[in-house]
Amino acid sequence: MNKTEIRILAIESSCDETAAAVVSNGQRILSNVVASQIEMHRQYGGVFPEAASRQHVLVVSSVIKEAMQKAHLNFNELDAIAVTRGPGLAGSLVVGVNAAKGLALATGKPLIGVNHLEGHIYSAWLVGKDEERKADPEFPLVALLVSGGHSEIIFMRDHLRYERLGGTLDDAAGEAFDKSARLIGLPYPGGPSIQEAAKNGDSKSFHFPKAKLDNPFDFSFSGLKTSVLRTVQGLSGEDGSELPVADLAASFQRTVAETLFGRTIEAAKTKRAKSIVVAGGVSANSDVRALFEGQRDFPVFIPALKYCTDNAAMIGAAAYQRFLKEIFEGSDFDVMPTWPLARVSLA
Repeated sequence: MNKTEIRILAIESSCDETAAAVVSNGQRILSNVVASQIEMHRQYGGVFPEAASRQHVLVVSSVIKEAMQKAHLNFNELDAIAVTRGPGLAGSLVVGVNAAKGLALATGKPLIGVNHLEGHIYSAWLVGKDEERKADPEFPLVALLVSGGHSEIIFMRDHLRYERLGGTLDDAAGEAFDKSARLIGLPYPGGPSIQEAAKNGDSKSFHFPKAKLDNPFDFSFSGLKTSVLRTVQGLSGEDGSELPVADLAASFQRTVAETLFGRTIEAAKTKRAKSIVVAGGVSANSDVRALFEGQRDFPVFIPALKYCTDNAAMIGAAAYQRFLKEIFEGSDFDVMPTWPLARVSLA
């Protein structure tokens, strides 16, 4: 094995994307294949778990094969197999885990389990095969992790060293986008739908609340969602005219973005962070990106749009750090209390 280059095949199947990627040294993407199920689930207004797991079964082998072909590698040239082991939909996760177990047993390669949330954070280190990277996030850092199921602010002293500063007390930001989009008549998924509608809206048309909480680094979006509902109900009963969808979308989006931005910046100042990472599906939102990229207090690292949503390259990036810690250094690492341990048994 060439120790100067560690190549990991990663598999991701936690929700409704079947993905596989080959990542070199935790950063350079040799291949990244994603089979999305968005169109299939759109008719349900959300992810239908049983249908998702069945689709994973149908395509996981071909996705892995394509990832290996695009990386121009055979399995003997890999150093490890990585897989998302949680959190996520149980039926979906088991497909990816079993595929990874089979490959690890067949090839004799180490099997590394990765937490899906940890993978999102490490998406900030990814770079395409033919792309150049100017710098990496510098520790200590504050990471804002925002997705459909999670909204958390994490402090990292070093790789794999985590301290949870705060998180959502109810709806995650992405969940609030989906639910509010439905309220104002926009299709699933709510994030892209609201962003598109907001382009033609006035973000100051409606004043939606930002929850004040005991922990300044916690989030709560249930009150915001209720405010959108009450506003829609009030507008619907006025004169029968169409809802001002664009203005509602823009105002909602601005409120969420400002909430995420303000609390993350405050956390970075409190912890004297040297950089900020913003990751997860909601990090693709234009308002969120604009606020973080527009400030000058901290260097901010946000993944390219194609790496914000679920993908396997981010799992490979996180797996690389665990590979170094467990195999070469033999040192321990922190595991968030709400995050599953990152080991997968072959039994």
